Amino acid sequence: MTGLSIAKTAILVGGLLAASPALAADSINGNWITQDKDAIIKIGKCGDTVCGRILKYLVTPPNGVGQKDVNNPNKKLRDRKILGIAILTGFKPDGKIWRGKVYDPKSGKTYRSEVSLMSPTKLKMKGCIGPFCQGQNWTRAK
Repeated sequence: MTGLSIAKTAILVGGLLAASPALAADSINGNWITQDKDAIIKIGKCGDTVCGRILKYLVTPPNGVGQKDVNNPNKKLRDRKILGIAILTGFKPDGKIWRGKVYDPKSGKTYRSEVSLMSPTKLKMKGCIGPFCQGQNWTRAK
């Protein structure tokens, strides 16, 4: 390889590495069906971070489509509808893992969370307390 070829290869590889965060940022964006197949979560940019909102119910909640966030620890938020709220918040890339918080409207609790892309159509979402995590596999909606 000539000195010029090595330089071109280095520039190309450097350009690809520099583009990786942008590609990773787009990779988790989209609509995802939860493991229980009860909702579609829309993941996308929210300011400087990424968040996920409940886009659509696939199973009607116990109190109907207008289900309120009755378990929220903040009394002021208990009258808001669950449909449309951000359950994934503050996600930022950390290598191949995205880190942020997940809110569980069923319990009213918020957990540290990790999200990683397993394939173009599979997402691993984990909620964690201390070193213990529980995960779900989500499928990209078509």
